[in-house]
Amino acid sequence: MVARTQLSRLGLFDAKVPRYTSYPTSPHFKNDVTPTNFSDWIQAIPENSDISLYLHVPFCRRLCWFCACRTQGTASGEPVTAYVETLKDELSLLKRHLPRGVRLSRLHWGGGTPTLLSPDHMRDLSATVREVADFADNYEFSVEIDPNEIDAARLDALFEAGMNRASIGVQDFDPEIQKTIGREQSFETTKRAVDMIRDRGIQSLNADILYGLPHQTRSKIVDSVQKLLSLSPDRVALYGYAHVPWMAKRQQMIPSDALPRPDDRLDLFETARKLFVWDNYDEIGIDHFATKEDGLSVAARNGTLRRNFQGYTDDTSDVLVGLGASSISRFPQGYAQNAPATSAYTKAIRAHAFSTVRGHSFSEQDKLRARMIEMLMCDFRVDTSELVRDYNTTETEIRGILERTNSAFEDLLVVDDTGLFVPPGARPLTRIIARSFDAYDLSSAGHSSAI
Repeated sequence: MVARTQLSRLGLFDAKVPRYTSYPTSPHFKNDVTPTNFSDWIQAIPENSDISLYLHVPFCRRLCWFCACRTQGTASGEPVTAYVETLKDELSLLKRHLPRGVRLSRLHWGGGTPTLLSPDHMRDLSATVREVADFADNYEFSVEIDPNEIDAARLDALFEAGMNRASIGVQDFDPEIQKTIGREQSFETTKRAVDMIRDRGIQSLNADILYGLPHQTRSKIVDSVQKLLSLSPDRVALYGYAHVPWMAKRQQMIPSDALPRPDDRLDLFETARKLFVWDNYDEIGIDHFATKEDGLSVAARNGTLRRNFQGYTDDTSDVLVGLGASSISRFPQGYAQNAPATSAYTKAIRAHAFSTVRGHSFSEQDKLRARMIEMLMCDFRVDTSELVRDYNTTETEIRGILERTNSAFEDLLVVDDTGLFVPPGARPLTRIIARSFDAYDLSSAGHSSAI
C-alpha cells in the first residue's frame, strides 16, 4: 500500500466525498423533473425489454441510531397496511404506462424494514407486482431481512413469491457497539434467521457489516467478521459508518468521542478485508466481497460489473424503476425521485398521478463522466477506447482529464494510451480519484469520509 503519510496528504483521512452510487449525486437533483418526465421515460422503455424494480418500505419497528436512511418508526400495523395499498395503486399506475412485454430482471424490496409486512401483505404485494410484469429468465428477487423482524410465516410467503436472494444487516456483533448504535441483534438471532432462510432453499445470501463504529477495535471487528463468515454469506458489503448527525438527527444519540480516528478506520477496514480474502472471497470494487461463484465475482471477471443505489450489481438493465416514498428511478434519460415524505407520496398516488418531485436530466457530459466514475469504482481503470466509441468525446479530451488526475495524485496512477489504471496500493483513494471526474460543486452536506 502507498505510505500512510502520502495517503493522508492526498486527503484519505479528512476528505468528504460521495459514495458515487449515482452521478450526479442526489444533492444535485432539482425540481425540474416532473411526473410528466417520469411517465414519458416509462413509456420510452422498449417493448419486451428487461428492467429492474425497487420497492421501498420506509417503516421500522424501531429506529436504529446509526442509520441515515429515510425511515419512520411505527408500533402498529395500520400505517403499514395503508402504505401497502398505496404501493399497489402505484404499481397499477405503472402498469398503465409500461410498454408491452417488459419483464423484471431484478426485483428488490428495501427499506426501512420490508419484513415488517405481514405474510398476507407480502403475498398481496408480490401478486400485484407480477400483474405488472413477470420475471425474466434468471431473475433475481431480493429482500432486505431484519433478523429481529422475521418468522417462518413471513419467510414462507416470500419464498412462495419467488424470493431467491436474502439480504441481512449485521453491522457488528459486539453487544457494547450494538447498544451504542441502537441496534441490538445477537449472533444467535442472526444465525436463526439465516438457518430459516437456508432451510427454504434460498441459497443466495447478502450481508452488510460496518467499520468505523463507536467503540470498535481491531479485536472486535475480527470477532464479528469471523462470526459472519461462519454463516457463509455469498456477498458481503463492508461499509464505512458515515457519522452525519447534522443530516441524520438520530445519530446525535451516538457519542462522537467514541468513534475511531480516521487512521484507525483504515486499520479496521484492512483487518476485515484481509479476513474475507483469507477466506477465499473475491474483492469486488472498493467495499464488497463475494464467493467465486457469485454473480458479482462473475461480472467482475467479465467486465460487466455495474454500480447503482444498492452498491455493486451484476444487473446490466438500463432502467431501474423505484416505487414508494423517496425512491429514485434511473432511466437512460435521467434520474427521477418520488416525494420523500410518505404523506406527500400518498397524496399524489391517490390522485392517480406519479409522485415525482425532483431529479436530473442527463447531459452528454453527465453520461460520459458517469461512465468514467463507474469504470473507476468497478474496475479501477478507465478505458479510453470504450469512452470514445460510446460517448461524444475524443481521445485528446479523455487523455487531458486523465493526465490532470494523475498529476493531482502525485503520479501514483498509471496513464497510457489505453486509459488510466489504479494500482492496488492506491485503491483506498478510489472515491477521491472519482471526485476528480465530478464536474459538480461538491460542497453539499451529507458526503462521507473517504475511508
